[in-house]
Amino acid sequence: MRIAVYIALMLGTMAAFAPRPAMAAYNLPWCATFYESNVTSCAFTSFEQCMVTVRGVGGLCTQNILYGPRAPYAEPPRAKSRRTSGQ
Repeated sequence: MRIAVYIALMLGTMAAFAPRPAMAAYNLPWCATFYESNVTSCAFTSFEQCMVTVRGVGGLCTQNILYGPRAPYAEPPRAKSRRTSGQ
């Protein structure tokens, strides 16, 4: 019984410290620059959302100059079927 608990504990510890893939970088319309750490995070969809994040810790919200709105999804044109008329 002790061996099973020890193995389960070791597996859990190894899983907790296993390398994980990095999260994708954000490129949204608003960026927060934090005063203390000089870190910039462009992960905000609105000015209000950015301001709530920097409030209390100190920071500045600016528009992301690298943000380009995506074109709306357009369905690719379908090929016309070539049906022969039974003549």
